[in-house]
Amino acid sequence: MEDATHRPTILPGLSAADLAEAQIQARACWYYYVGAMTQQQIADQLGLTRLRVNKIVGQARSDGLVNIEIKLPLANCVALEERLKARFALDDASVVPTLPEPDILQQVIGEAAGVMLDPLLVDGVGLGVGWGRTLRAAVRRVTPRRRARSWVTSLMGGLTRGSGTNTFEVSTEFARALDAECYYVAAPIYVPSVESRSTLLTHYGLAEVMRRAREGSVALVSCGDFTTRSLLATTHIVSEVLDDLKAAGAVGDLLGTFLDEYGRPISHPLNDRVMALNPQDLKAYPVSILASGGMTKVPVIRGILNARYVRRLVTDEAAAEALLA
Repeated sequence: MEDATHRPTILPGLSAADLAEAQIQARACWYYYVGAMTQQQIADQLGLTRLRVNKIVGQARSDGLVNIEIKLPLANCVALEERLKARFALDDASVVPTLPEPDILQQVIGEAAGVMLDPLLVDGVGLGVGWGRTLRAAVRRVTPRRRARSWVTSLMGGLTRGSGTNTFEVSTEFARALDAECYYVAAPIYVPSVESRSTLLTHYGLAEVMRRAREGSVALVSCGDFTTRSLLATTHIVSEVLDDLKAAGAVGDLLGTFLDEYGRPISHPLNDRVMALNPQDLKAYPVSILASGGMTKVPVIRGILNARYVRRLVTDEAAAEALLA
């Protein structure tokens, strides 16, 4: 019986396009030689022609890439995808090789999320997006074309400084790719008080945006940890209460709501003052993608998956192994 090799994947010098093609090849071979799927089933699963699947698996065999084990470098990633889907009841998962440079890893995860997202962006789509470097990278893999009757909305308030990864910039880039209307939660991510939050939500414009945020069809989000690389954790309003958040059991955030290891919102004033979609409302989305990776985010990713907030995951190999451990 053929088996997938379980060892870290190292793929130096591959472009995002090369990596995407390598993932397709590895998935096709894994499904055929390990998963015992027919070539037609694989074609349907991957959105390929049966002829192309036949060529991939035949070439892999003749090149000596498949013998007793699958030697394609991404075979372990494909196996991890299947295990993640089974463990966390996911509709889909994409696992990319772990890279040593955090900035490049974020970009690769983001672009893999864009590959997953692109075929889901059909006419009439309502796309809700979060913020961050990972999501901005996803835009690069979205085919720029008009989607009729479509719209994009941010799912959370923003920061008072521009960074290119703020919620306003990220949602605008997606709207430009879709040639769609864009709606913004035109408020800071955390407001001064519960009362001011209630008042803002009675404003017609914000109420309309939050309605759209709850009624979208596709959501793309990322999550945050408490390292210095986190966009949210380095803001003044969060950094000054970081110890309090940890003491309350927080392991990270999803859409600005701080969660414990089980994915439950912690009891903290910031959670009462956040201007964002409640993570619980993500469950109503027919399609929801979490794009996040890195070992420091494993606790919050695990909490999000255990709470079933999202239905799809894009992450890296080391994080996937840790999630399944």
